[in-house]
Amino acid sequence: MRLVLADDSVLLREGLARLLGDAGHTVVAAVGDAPALLAAVERESPDVAVVDVRMPPSHTDEGLRAALEIRSRRPGVGVLVLSQYVEKTYAARLLTGDTAGVGYLLKDRVSEVAEFLASLERVRAGDAVFDPEVVRQLLARTTQGELLARLSPRELDVLRHLAQGYANQAVAELLHVSLSTVEKHVNAIMDKLELERDPTYSRRVLAILRYLDA
Repeated sequence: MRLVLADDSVLLREGLARLLGDAGHTVVAAVGDAPALLAAVERESPDVAVVDVRMPPSHTDEGLRAALEIRSRRPGVGVLVLSQYVEKTYAARLLTGDTAGVGYLLKDRVSEVAEFLASLERVRAGDAVFDPEVVRQLLARTTQGELLARLSPRELDVLRHLAQGYANQAVAELLHVSLSTVEKHVNAIMDKLELERDPTYSRRVLAILRYLDA
């Protein structure tokens, strides 16, 4: 695939570029700030942009805001956000929109090369990919809410897997249960969280993000 990398660390950019090149991918641009990222995406139309959350000049949320702008301008471009820590507010802002082709991973995952490359492929394919630690911390924040407190331990387990972008069949295999059992749990989760069917948003993502600030 064709990739744009954005991180203010030259060492990390060069390391990622070499890793991706060795895996057969093409890094068409590697930049260190948000304006250069947006320009590279417009110029190169990559398959996926790999973006650090914090970049110059303020090192707060420049990367995230650029990622959101890419999603608005070029919805066909996948976005994989990398962060040193779990930025809960930033994750919520990114993931409450259209999550097709969106990922959020901690930078530590890059060292797990096979997993990182698989995540890139899933983002390119239009999946939503969330780091398990991000999901765990988001869920820890939301389980205080009245609605999430309605879920059974097994339903919360299913919800964690759904939030990582897994389809029902994959969840069934991971939890060693039948597909029909997972489907029953999913229906129960949506009912308990009072999420109505609507083709304009992902109920799976809203199941863990809708009440983040409750």
